[in-house]
This record gives sequence, C-alpha cells and structure tokens, in this order.
Amino acid sequence: MNWITNRNRPTIKKVNIVKDIPDNYWDKCPSCGGMLFHSEIQKTNLVCPSCQYHFHLPPIDRLKMLFDDGKFTMVKLPKMKEDPLNFRDIKKYTDRLKEARKKTNQDEAIVVAQGKMGSFPVVVGVFNFAFMGGSMNTTVGEAIIKAADLAMAQKAALLLIPASGGARMQEGILSLMQMTRTILAVKKLKQKRLPYIVLLTDPTTGGVTASFAMLADVTLAEPGATIGFAGTRVIEQTIHEKLPDNFQKSEYLLEHGMIDQVVPRAEIREKIIHFLNLLMK
Repeated sequence: MNWITNRNRPTIKKVNIVKDIPDNYWDKCPSCGGMLFHSEIQKTNLVCPSCQYHFHLPPIDRLKMLFDDGKFTMVKLPKMKEDPLNFRDIKKYTDRLKEARKKTNQDEAIVVAQGKMGSFPVVVGVFNFAFMGGSMNTTVGEAIIKAADLAMAQKAALLLIPASGGARMQEGILSLMQMTRTILAVKKLKQKRLPYIVLLTDPTTGGVTASFAMLADVTLAEPGATIGFAGTRVIEQTIHEKLPDNFQKSEYLLEHGMIDQVVPRAEIREKIIHFLNLLMK
C-alpha cells in the first residue's frame, strides 16, 4: 500500500436541495405580465394591484365577498339526467363531467345560494368557467329556474353572475332549450315586480348572452370582461371588416348602451346594495 491508495477519500458534503416552489404561490398577470404573490392578490379578490386586471374568481369566494358578513346558505340543485344523448366525442361526456367535478369540487357549472346583502334578501346564482367553460345545460337551466322560483317565494331579489361560453354542445338541442326556459323564469320574476340584476364577468358569450344574461333590470359588468354572442374572428369573417380592438369588451358595450355600468370588483357589493335599496323600496 502506498501513498496513492493509503489516503482518506474525499466525501461529498450533504447539500440541502431547495424544493421547487409550488405554482400556486405565484400568478402571472395576463395583462401586464407582472409576477404576483397568490396570497397578495387573494386580499384584493384576485385583482392585479398594478393594472387592475380581474382574474377569474371562484364562485364560493365571490359569494363570501357579496353576502353580509360572508354568510349564506347553499341551495341544493335539481338532479337531471347526466347524459341524455349518450354523447361521445374523443371522450365520453360522463368522463368529462367527472373530470370537471374533480377539478372544481362542484357538481355543475353553477352554484346557487341565498342570504342577505345590505339586509335585503337575495338569491344568487354564480357560474364557474372552470367547469366545462361554464356551459349551460339542462341542470344549469333548471338551477336558474329554481333560483327564480326561490326569489319569488321569499320576495327576494335575483342576482345572476354568468361566466360562460354558451350552451353545452354535449346536450345538443336540450341545452339550447334552456335559453327559452330561463327567459320565461325571468319574465315571471318581473311580473312579481322583484329586482333582477345581472353581473357580467369574463367571458359571457353564446346562448347565455342571448338569453337571461341581457334581460336584467340593472346590468353591470366587471372591467375588461368579454361579452358577446359569436366570436370576434367569426364576425370579421362574416362581414369582411376589421373590428375595433376593444370590441365585445365591457367598456365598449357601456359606450354603446348595452350595459348600465362597469364596476371594479372592490365596488360591486356596495353598488348592488345601492340598486337593491332603490328597487326594493
């Protein structure tokens, strides 16, 4: 044994490897590109502090923001046949429903709750765009009808907050029929002289826009929300003209008399209570 082999082999010191930071610690603003602490924008109800971009707000968070002291009672939704057409594209419709339920922890694309806003009784229906694009199917249509019936029974206001791509193609003509059914439900509510308010959020398009979403006594919208029926590219290809850059944005619709006010998220509760005070007295 010589000095080459008779030596202490060097050891590798233990290095503490920092684990990757989970993605949900940070959010990148699609508007200004800023990196935001998720915990920080939670305090502003998911509004970018730099450019005021409004992120999609989960339904439960929105309900807590709207109701007095954040207290409300969830309304059980009617059970409808899940796959009336036995629809399948590259996946079974039933499999898509399972995935959406696991992703959102919701049974359907809408939740309905009741409670008080400014001491006024209100029934609120909130869409979740993360659930199959907030698409309207037979269950969603039935939920809106139940919300309207509940508002009439309790002599309460009805507030609907859509975020939807329109009718759900997997239920075909049955989903399109919900346009008529929801319009009739709103009409009955108006005959009872009860307030009907709609808050349009990003995006509100297709059959939802073409039905109950544009029939409110007061129509509000969040800043920068996309609101329309057909997509911009489809319209441009049809009329062979270039549309304005802010076409179908809430600010454009306000300028052209399609909605009543564009309201930042921080002011929405106060603004709705103001209109309830006017309409319910």
